[in-house]
Amino acid sequence: MGKDDLSMKGDPRTGLAAATLGFFVGFAAVALYGPAAKNFKEVMELSGVMLGLLVAAPQLSGSLLRIPFGAWVDKEGGRKPFLLLLGLSVAGMAGLTALLYLYYPEGLTREMYPLILLFGMLSGCGVATFSVGIPQTAYWFPQSRQGWALAVYAGLGNTAPGFFTLLLPFALVALGLTGAYSAWLLFLLLGTILYALIARDAYFFQLVKKGISEKKAESIARIRGQELFPTGNTVEALKISARISRTWVLVALYFTSFGGFLALIAWLPTYWISYHGLEAREAGILTAVGFALLASFVRIYGGHLSDRFGGEKTAMASFGLILAGAVSLILAESFYPALLGEVLIGVGMGTANAAVFKLVPRYVPEAVGGASGWVGGLGAFGGFVLPPTLGFFVDALGMKGYATGFVVYVALALTAIYLSYSLLRHPAAEAKPKPLPAGLTPSGRVRMEVVYLG
Repeated sequence: MGKDDLSMKGDPRTGLAAATLGFFVGFAAVALYGPAAKNFKEVMELSGVMLGLLVAAPQLSGSLLRIPFGAWVDKEGGRKPFLLLLGLSVAGMAGLTALLYLYYPEGLTREMYPLILLFGMLSGCGVATFSVGIPQTAYWFPQSRQGWALAVYAGLGNTAPGFFTLLLPFALVALGLTGAYSAWLLFLLLGTILYALIARDAYFFQLVKKGISEKKAESIARIRGQELFPTGNTVEALKISARISRTWVLVALYFTSFGGFLALIAWLPTYWISYHGLEAREAGILTAVGFALLASFVRIYGGHLSDRFGGEKTAMASFGLILAGAVSLILAESFYPALLGEVLIGVGMGTANAAVFKLVPRYVPEAVGGASGWVGGLGAFGGFVLPPTLGFFVDALGMKGYATGFVVYVALALTAIYLSYSLLRHPAAEAKPKPLPAGLTPSGRVRMEVVYLG
């Protein structure tokens, strides 16, 4: 037994570094097609809806795979789920790069559109690494340090789409479309290999894989400092939370804030290029700095505001900013009013993302882990649904549709304000903890996510 104990590898800081690296590498796929959308649109003669589906393709797999892969960590540890998602992402990027080498530009026709979508969805598997890295990181750290560890993980990893939206247009100019995606493939491949080399599962999972019983593995791991352990009841937590109406209210709120955030990372470069006539590099800088990175960093302060004023009030104010930004973008015919609208939406979404997750343990205390899975997974699905919806307005109204399409965000923001207000007005009914079914405890994964969400 002592030999097995001594042979365990890794430590909390290495675990955090590996998870953050893997998430950063995989999450960049949110920006896969957005900065290069104009190139694909012109060569393949895509409609607005087809263009919207193209830029949204990575979000489909990236959102729907969050729930099962996040749950898998409790059974297997994080390393294997992480590597599978990154491997699928590498396969998608390799397929896309090969297709571009063989056919771009003359041979890349509309008939190849389904294949481009498929490679986008495969590449988007890396987006789902978020839900794997959260438990992988949390299992490494004691309760007293999880707030810091998870803030570092989510904060640094979440900046990847912003940086890639910023860098890809410059790579397109310097290397061309095929060369830019080849460089991205190399980055993704090297990042995956580096993750595989340094990542280790928390001590409990290492011991169980050596054939040690879970009870003894937990005892040894506790001596080494591990405090959180899987309960094996993730599926039950999902079932319990799905029966609570407040869970679906929170899903709707996160659909607007985080799903809307993912959608605009992909759509805004096209908006700036097509509607305002900017160069790809200028559009990339505006989307990255004025929206993606801004929203990511504001999210940290949004947690502080939620602690001080309450998640419901913070959410209402945040969705109010999104509403104001959307109206500004609808009315804007010149650069600066449009930039103001983008910044308002970015600040609103970043703050709202923090506020919504502040509300999860308050309104679904009997199954926080399950509710987190539904909110994070289905809420992010907005990143897939919204871009083709915006594209529909372009098809229907022509160039003016790029501005008019933001009426979708007006409707979403108004609905979210109403739902946030309804939570504020009726806070108690389902917020009281209910007796847990036999075998389900508030420890393990559920307790871990309370720390992250709070």
